[in-house]
Amino acid sequence: MSNVGSGQKAEQQPRTAGRAGRRFRPEHSPQLPNSPSGLQLPLSSLFLSLNQHCVHVLNARSIDMTPPSAASVDPVPLQPRASTAADTMSSTAEPQPHSYLPQSIPSQHATSLTSVITSCHTRVQAFLAEFHEPNSLLARVQTRARTSLNIIDDSLQKYSLDEIALSYNGGKDCLVLLILFLAALNSKLPIDEIKRPLIPAMYVAEADPFTEMEDFVNWSKQIYHLDLARYTKNAQTTLRSGFEDYLDKNPSVKAIFVGMRRTDPHGTNLTNFDPTDSGWPDFMRIHPVVDWRYAEIWAFLRHLQLEYCSLYDKGYTSLGGLSNTHPNPSLWDPVKEEYRPAYELTDDDLERSGRH
Repeated sequence: MSNVGSGQKAEQQPRTAGRAGRRFRPEHSPQLPNSPSGLQLPLSSLFLSLNQHCVHVLNARSIDMTPPSAASVDPVPLQPRASTAADTMSSTAEPQPHSYLPQSIPSQHATSLTSVITSCHTRVQAFLAEFHEPNSLLARVQTRARTSLNIIDDSLQKYSLDEIALSYNGGKDCLVLLILFLAALNSKLPIDEIKRPLIPAMYVAEADPFTEMEDFVNWSKQIYHLDLARYTKNAQTTLRSGFEDYLDKNPSVKAIFVGMRRTDPHGTNLTNFDPTDSGWPDFMRIHPVVDWRYAEIWAFLRHLQLEYCSLYDKGYTSLGGLSNTHPNPSLWDPVKEEYRPAYELTDDDLERSGRH
């Protein structure tokens, strides 16, 4: 994440998102089939059922061509692609349950904000109820998720829904934050969807954004019901001025959730609640995922099988603009002559090796 609200010069922000779950590709636009009851199931295209997850584990030589059954929690037929040797589960390695080609926005997307919140809450709570060996990666992720949920719950006690917003750029860290935030909003149900049909959010894009990232952000906006105000960095617009304009137009907002992590530039001294520095518009920065590690971010996204930006499958580990972002050289495979996916990086210190 960019150094939101920091007195230091804003650095172009890596835009990140998730996969082991699924890579987002905008060209796929399937219809939502009916559920066994004849009703369409909301947001089900985002998650696979726990039963599927437990039953189907692919390896490099096994591709399950059978779509989920009609009784599955996820009614959208997903088409698998070849998995890698990493697609094996263990208590110490990153989970690799499936490698599905993702589905894009259904042409008739009629889910409500309430259904989005309920779906996220159900999936996150199901993950937290799973047993994983102590000190394993997924056990650590469960601990991180519980801590983050507590921070979000505390925030929802301090601020009303009218006083909060979300900073979202489509990156992997922001995506984890978004899912946890929506899951935590379950405690606020019922929500008056006539008054509040969408989640207030803002996005400050790079001057030269990747098309793949723009597509994923737009997809997220619709799927997760975000009222996303978009700004583009240029000679007149900076990260700071974007926040200034957003708060001028939304004066009730007092706190903004930000997906920064401690390993981000200028993130070393962040806490869960930080007021903005002098010279910035006045608001509280809330950092629920500040202490998550790189591998934990990916384990969460992949274990919950969430859609994420396809650039991560091409070796990009930190996303900025076209002019300053390249695949991570640490992920180059000289035998296959291609870059391995972002989730195979193991060293947090190398996350930004592709940024220049």
